[in-house]
Amino acid sequence: MTKEILKVNQLSKLFGPGADQGVELLEKGYTKERLAKEKGIMVGVNRVSLSIQEGEIFVIMGLSGSGKSTLVRMLNRLIEPTSGQVLIHGKDLRKMNKAQLREVRRKTISMVFQKFGLFPHRTVLENVEYGLKVQKVPKAERREKALRALELVGLQSWENVMPDQLSGGMQQRVGLARALANDPEILLMDEAFSALDPLIRRDMQDELLELQEKMKKTIVFITHDLDEALRIGDRIALMKDGELVQIGTPEEMLTQPADRYVERFIEDVDLSKVLTASHVMRRPETVTLDRGPRVALQLMRERGISNLFVIDRAKRLLGVITAEDASQVHKAGGTLSDILIKDGPRVSPDTLLNELFEVTSSAKVPLAVVDDQDRLLGVIVRGAVLGALAGEVENKEVSGHELT
Repeated sequence: MTKEILKVNQLSKLFGPGADQGVELLEKGYTKERLAKEKGIMVGVNRVSLSIQEGEIFVIMGLSGSGKSTLVRMLNRLIEPTSGQVLIHGKDLRKMNKAQLREVRRKTISMVFQKFGLFPHRTVLENVEYGLKVQKVPKAERREKALRALELVGLQSWENVMPDQLSGGMQQRVGLARALANDPEILLMDEAFSALDPLIRRDMQDELLELQEKMKKTIVFITHDLDEALRIGDRIALMKDGELVQIGTPEEMLTQPADRYVERFIEDVDLSKVLTASHVMRRPETVTLDRGPRVALQLMRERGISNLFVIDRAKRLLGVITAEDASQVHKAGGTLSDILIKDGPRVSPDTLLNELFEVTSSAKVPLAVVDDQDRLLGVIVRGAVLGALAGEVENKEVSGHELT
């Protein structure tokens, strides 16, 4: 069961004279535009509430000016909120004094910025251990922690190199290692990969996902790039004009957009690179091996299908049989074992749709979707992949196993 680590309640940030009054006026129905025109108050973030679970990558995204960077900077009070709460393990960050806040920033929350901010006159190792040095951590201990962080990001042999000798991607890894050296519970990443070339950016996304497998940190990731959000996010919060429009998993954002704005935001997304086998699989029709060909044929006739998947009592997949083979073996007096196709295609529920095209086009039987213990979860027929890309992912109740 997941545990809430960070909670935001009605969090707002207004800029200009009378910002506190501006919050009250928003509550009374003033729009952002009216507030700016009549009172000279600019709304950065408008009454945002959300909850972030321990160990998830929570992506906050939106276009320039949507308020996403202002929001993330309020999570560690680099920007002071005008109103609302920021709760970490139930404790309100806004009520903490300077010493308490400093302790939270040292031990609980670290931040990685878009601009690397490395000291050019310090080596990679010295950059990574700098925060620990400021905290007066003993030299041997901080060096050990810094080296461990560099190993995590794949820079263990670069500790004595100067920053200007590194590529942009490697410099960003140093920035990430510096944030990880404190072993924080929460990692805030504000447009961390936006300054990188597309290929390097993709590599960094891969590395972040690999790191997360090891670290299990809570990561709040800010981006304006929808593809990046869909690729790395466990959940996504979409912002517009300082307000929260929708929160959901990548699949929910694509298949259940909250309004026309979200629909327009996602309309150019390549669904085949986001949706998985679990979205298009259908309920499998099964039989156990101890049933005879006659029973299998009867089941196929009743259900109007041409294939049956054979499972054991633990629902592990043994193979698949076809109606044609079952008819022939029934006449010959054989058993289901005689016609069992054991090498039929199998995929995991997390397999992306774009990886299924070639498999489905050449398969003679439907694809079996199995878990890591080979238990049968569902089946995919040939037309289901194309149907999903046409927006039909919600229809999973069709039980037939026809190939077309």
